[in-house]
Amino acid sequence: MIKVLLLEDDYLYKISIKEFLEELDFVVDDFENGEDALHAIFDKKYDLLLLDIRVPKMDGFELVKYVREANIDTPIIILTSLTDIKDLSRGYTLGCNDYIRKPFDMIELKFRIEQVIKNHFQVNDDFIELDLDFKYSMKKSLLYKDDDIVDLSSKEIELVAFLVQNRGFFTSIESLHENVWENKEISYADIRMCIKRVREKTHKDFIKTKRFLGYKIDR
Repeated sequence: MIKVLLLEDDYLYKISIKEFLEELDFVVDDFENGEDALHAIFDKKYDLLLLDIRVPKMDGFELVKYVREANIDTPIIILTSLTDIKDLSRGYTLGCNDYIRKPFDMIELKFRIEQVIKNHFQVNDDFIELDLDFKYSMKKSLLYKDDDIVDLSSKEIELVAFLVQNRGFFTSIESLHENVWENKEISYADIRMCIKRVREKTHKDFIKTKRFLGYKIDR
């Protein structure tokens, strides 16, 4: 299931895009200003960011800049009515993956999304190097210590995958409950126990914790 963040302050565009993508079984979180969108990007894991440029509080270019400086490699498609080559060049320089100019047909949006996601996962088949000589394979969903596979349960792998996706940044236990356990009825003590088991199988400092901030895996 593909999770999409949509930043669009034009109500009709926002509703049209959201409804179209949801018909394709995408999960869509929509926002009207850049600041709220940025908070969501740091709090959740998305497979794609669809960003309008001219939005309140923080424009799309600034948002792309923050995301890429935080080493978040989620693919980004910019939605814009801007046509100046300088604007297009700026977006690509900051780190967007593609542009789609307004007005556009929804079928074009579908094809652009499919291509960007396909290219992203082809490029990111390599290992992600982690702290303490661990590495994670996005393609195989496996954690390695040197060249040996770390024996983790399916839920432990889901936990590691989410923390790797957000590597370098603390993730709250509430966010883990929402994104890894999908808000199912489970106590925070059980989540902490899962973290404890991963540490026992890896290293006591593999998953770091900080009071009031949560948990993280470092690059």
